[in-house]
Amino acid sequence: MDTTIDPAAHSWFFCGIGGSGMLPLAQIVHGLGGEVAGSDRSRDQGRSSDKFGWLERNGFALYPQDGSGVASADQIVVASAAVEDTVAEIVKARELGCRRMSRADLNAALFNAAETGVAVAGTSGKSTVTAMLGWILHAIGREPTIMNGAVMKNFISPDNPFASAHVGSSTLYVSEVDESDGSIALYKPAVGILLNVSLDHRSMEELRQLFGDFLRQSIATAVNADDPEAFALADAATSRVVFGIEATSADIGVVADSITFAATSIAATVVDRRDGSHHPLALAMPGRHNLSNALAAIAGASAAGVPVTDAVRCLASFTGLARRFDIIGTTRTGISVIDDFGHNPEKCAATLRSLRQQRGRIIAFFQPHGYGPLRQMGAELAETFVRELRPEDIALMSDPVYFGGTVDRTIGSEHVVRLIGAKGGRAEYIPERDAIAERIVSLAQPGDRIVVMGARDDTLTEFARALFRRLS
Repeated sequence: MDTTIDPAAHSWFFCGIGGSGMLPLAQIVHGLGGEVAGSDRSRDQGRSSDKFGWLERNGFALYPQDGSGVASADQIVVASAAVEDTVAEIVKARELGCRRMSRADLNAALFNAAETGVAVAGTSGKSTVTAMLGWILHAIGREPTIMNGAVMKNFISPDNPFASAHVGSSTLYVSEVDESDGSIALYKPAVGILLNVSLDHRSMEELRQLFGDFLRQSIATAVNADDPEAFALADAATSRVVFGIEATSADIGVVADSITFAATSIAATVVDRRDGSHHPLALAMPGRHNLSNALAAIAGASAAGVPVTDAVRCLASFTGLARRFDIIGTTRTGISVIDDFGHNPEKCAATLRSLRQQRGRIIAFFQPHGYGPLRQMGAELAETFVRELRPEDIALMSDPVYFGGTVDRTIGSEHVVRLIGAKGGRAEYIPERDAIAERIVSLAQPGDRIVVMGARDDTLTEFARALFRRLS
């Protein structure tokens, strides 16, 4: 793989340009001077028109997903590993002899070409920690380029409402890195941060190997001592900053004390045990998991040479991510609608625990992000909803998101709902989202918290907003 790739020296075509993994890369390549075109099935289906209109207004040439945008052998065609060889752009690229790169290949090439690459790994929390760390480095003037899978509110502007990337210098590159497709092995980090290790797309044995190799590849590391699986791999790291909230290991360098959780915020004291210093932290996000995310960003920044006092200070102005416990609004009767990216057991559990810290019943709508992940983690998802929801709460599940293709659809959401019921939980399977909305409206009572959870589908945010309008 070419690790010295110059975006400005090539013409690029992104297949699936509107996706959460592809859009930020397209923004970075475009921002670094590359000529960028693309196509997307969602655009052809008339969905997410605001996003595609913004892309066109900002110099991205968009085409139907019929192969017409791939017109020259000089183009580099970028597609995710999920894109099938029968898709028209891939067929055309093969006919013309275009160079092809996966999303992971391109991101790793940009990352490894930077003088300093900072990588955030783990099953959950990557996007939040990447945004926190990127904001710290930006706020202190280090001019990072940031590759994320979620819109970072600190970087939103009228000119860029879809800020899942930020283009700074080419010498400092901050990115979340993905274990689900094994591409984490492509990265050579100056700083590697490991948040947690839990079941998602791969077996635990595979995950331990991938994350252990990641730590060995990293020059400096930050590792979460509160996560037993992550901490068990810490010995693979030669230089490390260990962080935690509850763990008691003598290895811990950065820890939180005097913690106060509120409905939408956290206050704590960050203690740097390496020098005994104390730093007051104010974070405008709820939940223990976000305190852990903040410690990860602080420890990662420290591994990158940023004083802990500066990192803590910068997080006071961190405003979060879209679709990460994103409160759409609260009605006059106290019904809140929350938009959230929760899609695996750990993420869903973190969201539901944050909701349980407040008064009121929970109505949780969950749209699985694919049939494959549902087969892999369906039993754990059922256990999560049974464990985290109270008897008065309810989970509603629709069919998984599906944009076409040949995936096996024999196991669906009804299987998870049956498992929840068998374990004593309360859940309903309603295949269509329109019917889900009707059911939520019929159930909603003053004081309820309605959370919309799922991934890989931008229209979930539109669904949450429309639901709030109906309830207001």
